[in-house]
Amino acid sequence: MGDARSIQSFTYRPDWVRWWMVVIYAGAMAWVESAVVFYLRSMMHRIDPYQPDPLPVIGGFARVELPREFATLVMLLAVGFLAGRTGRTRMGYTVIAFGVWDILYYVFLKLICGWPHSLLDWDVLFLLPLPWWGPVLAPVLISLLMILWGTLASQFEGTRVSRLSHGRAWILNFAGVMLALYVFMVDSIAASSRGLDAIRIALPEKFNWLLFLIALGLMSAPLMQIGRRLSPRLNQTEAAGATEE
Repeated sequence: MGDARSIQSFTYRPDWVRWWMVVIYAGAMAWVESAVVFYLRSMMHRIDPYQPDPLPVIGGFARVELPREFATLVMLLAVGFLAGRTGRTRMGYTVIAFGVWDILYYVFLKLICGWPHSLLDWDVLFLLPLPWWGPVLAPVLISLLMILWGTLASQFEGTRVSRLSHGRAWILNFAGVMLALYVFMVDSIAASSRGLDAIRIALPEKFNWLLFLIALGLMSAPLMQIGRRLSPRLNQTEAAGATEE
């Protein structure tokens, strides 16, 4: 009985034109973002952020840069809200935009200035509420996960949902997000007791890949939930198509 209530059916309603428009928008945002970061890092002589005094305070850049990062999140949320018709599809398109934007940001930076040299290069990923540090590969993996989940969420409409099963998946996802944030900010957190200057000059020495991969696995819970429930549906569709042929 519990298993029966946990079954969720999906209606396949692809809207690839809308999907591609969100991807194109995110790509344009990525170019603007990479260009702005290139200008800022060139002015500060920090094309490669992993060097002594990685976050120098120059003029009013700090009080401009933090609101700019927040504005970027608002733009991603806005395109997801406009592209989707339901709460689920709006979230799906938002995370698609975020994932594409994040990956293409590094692709465009590589084209513009030759950095990153590899996927293992350290980068300052975000500045709010504390600086996030991690190898380029780490946010790229999260972005791929976001694109996959967002595509399934936006192109397949759930018609029945088990709140218990759904809630468990998102609790695991939230735990994974919190763990990943800790991995990214652990050095900044350790430096925070010594004041703002200590946070600004802190450089990480080691990335905890084990904890990060655990976090990535937890974050993938909603994706695996959709995948499990979608597989029988897709198999039935394929079987029906073969029978008609």
